[in-house]
Amino acid sequence: MIPKRAKGGNDTGGLLFYLYGPGKRDEHENPRMVAAWAPWVSDPACAQEMTVGELGLLLDAPVQALPGNPPTEHVYHVAVRTAPEDPLLTDEQWAEVAQAMMNAAGAAPRGDLWGCRWAAVRHADDHIHVVATKARQDGIQPNLRQDIVRMQQLAREFEIRWGLRRLTSGDRTAKRWPTTGETRKAFRRRLTESARDQLERAVRTAAAAATGEDDFFARLRSSGVRVAQRVSPEEGTPTGFSVALPGDRDRGDRAVWFAGSSLAYDLSLPRVRERWQVTVPDPEVPPSALWQTLEDNLTAASGRFGAGGRRQGAGDVAALGDLLVTVASTAPPLVASSLRASATEFERAARAPGRRDLDGEAHLLLRSSVRILVSAARASGRNDTAALLGFLLALATAVRAAQLWHEEQGHHLQAEAARRTGHPLRQAVEVVTGASACAGDQTGARRTGRGAESGRVSRPADIVARAIPSDASAVLLDPAWPALRKRLTALARQGIDPAQVLTTVAARRELRSSESVAQVLAWRLDGWAVTHGVPLDTGGGEALPRTATTPRPPRMITGFPAAAQRVTGHETDGPRRGR
Repeated sequence: MIPKRAKGGNDTGGLLFYLYGPGKRDEHENPRMVAAWAPWVSDPACAQEMTVGELGLLLDAPVQALPGNPPTEHVYHVAVRTAPEDPLLTDEQWAEVAQAMMNAAGAAPRGDLWGCRWAAVRHADDHIHVVATKARQDGIQPNLRQDIVRMQQLAREFEIRWGLRRLTSGDRTAKRWPTTGETRKAFRRRLTESARDQLERAVRTAAAAATGEDDFFARLRSSGVRVAQRVSPEEGTPTGFSVALPGDRDRGDRAVWFAGSSLAYDLSLPRVRERWQVTVPDPEVPPSALWQTLEDNLTAASGRFGAGGRRQGAGDVAALGDLLVTVASTAPPLVASSLRASATEFERAARAPGRRDLDGEAHLLLRSSVRILVSAARASGRNDTAALLGFLLALATAVRAAQLWHEEQGHHLQAEAARRTGHPLRQAVEVVTGASACAGDQTGARRTGRGAESGRVSRPADIVARAIPSDASAVLLDPAWPALRKRLTALARQGIDPAQVLTTVAARRELRSSESVAQVLAWRLDGWAVTHGVPLDTGGGEALPRTATTPRPPRMITGFPAAAQRVTGHETDGPRRGR
């Protein structure tokens, strides 16, 4: 539930006529009053003795009774909205919300017969408008300081009570949302997003990729936005900047400028400069090793989030946010939309409350990954779907590690943002998994009977995509995937085709009823290895925990070829895959 103070003005009757009218942008359906300052006030929508104009006069009466000239802007207007997925509230519930909000704001304290006059109008399922006048009936001005803060705290109570979407009070890390006017302007111009959103993404992308201040402003200009720098007259150095979209003008035909700090808390020039305090060299990585190097960096960084303390952890998640933004801007078309959605969702998780240090080990690994992506943008090696799949899995693991770090620090908003990031990332993994499986099918005929060492693709993630395409996404995104990956690698080191063995053990019994598909497959591989005398050296530290709700490893049947032989398609009794 979100209470928001809307534009008031000095025309109470005009605002009421709009609320009771058909609406300009959204259609007003069945407008009606759900509550007012006194029980005797009639609803103009259903009472003949009261009109909308008369209701406006009643609300304005205390204002007109004030000595001297009335205040310039005496209308107090608050909109209270629920989330789209929330259950619909009844008129009685909305009446309770309106009364509680006016009490929390200080306009009409509960039990005070001399408070401000107000009325709550509902013309849609998901929100109400509360209109009040800023004059108490005893002639005293109301105390409305910190009104929104108090109303937000009250909204948290209603969320718990009625099972609405849970929000959290602000910690100065929230996204700067576009105003109603900016949203309507984008709608009139038939744009998919507001100018503020477009500029925020452009500035964030330039800041993530830049190596210094000059490079940052050059990237901004090359992205097509207008840039204006504020320069200190004493020192002659920039102290801030503003950006504008070409052609975006107000009613006076003036360009609409946004300061970096007005786009997001971490996009002011001082916060952008923090990225360059620690020098990160540009590694020389050949295109063929691009995704593998990035995967290795992410895997190493995932275990180091916040290793140097809370402030260092804040810098680590900020670097992961920059990496997601850079990946989204340079990703292959196959997954570009999903990765852009991931970067957008993770934005709040990249801003931890409090100060941050940008010299942690994880931060340096992630910033190095950004430099690799920027320097190798559009490289041909990014067409390797198997390598891309491994990188996306490592990226999902890093996002999960960031979520756990936020949870440990009590950053509930950031942890929720990191959790939401996982959904579009999983979509990207599913798309690349399917593409990798198709690539494996197209080259499968060339590999038949030639053994594991002749196969072009040997990455564990690609092995899973080829062996069990229908369950590949569930396996790759399973927390037990690292254990299964080490077992597949150990099989390949023994000269055995891990894809054929995995296909066979997966076909022994259905997998989808298991809570952890990767864990069950790892157990089955362990059983197969014991039955056939194959030592699976996983490097230690990969013991699979057994719980009361997960099944024991199934007993494997005999009849497989000896360990010294390579497993081929005709030697297994698993399902034969079509070519």
